[in-house]
This record gives sequence, structure tokens and C-alpha cells, in this order.
Amino acid sequence: MTTAKKCPMCGKPRKEEHTPFCSPRCRDRDLAKWLDDGYAIPGEPARVPTGEEDEEY
Repeated sequence: MTTAKKCPMCGKPRKEEHTPFCSPRCRDRDLAKWLDDGYAIPGEPARVPTGEEDEEY
């Protein structure tokens, strides 16, 4: 028995033309989540250079 892979946004079966999503809507929802900082990678926050420091990053 094989199980179809599911869309990571809504859980419906994936469609080849939108892999790994089921539709353009789910693909766009995922992109919006990335753009709105909805996803985060664990770790220390990145230091932002202020221009006043002589250190190179």
C-alpha cells in the first residue's frame, strides 16, 4: 500500500504541477508566510552592521 504525499499547507494530495503543494493557492500561502517572517530558523539572531564598527562580518 502506498500513501500519496500530502500538501504541507492543507493536507490534500499533492499535484505534480504544484509540487510540493496541491494548488497555486497553497503555494502562495507558503510564500506569504516566508515573506511575513512566519518561519524561523533556530539560532542566535544575526548581527546587523551599523557602520560605526570596524569589524568585518
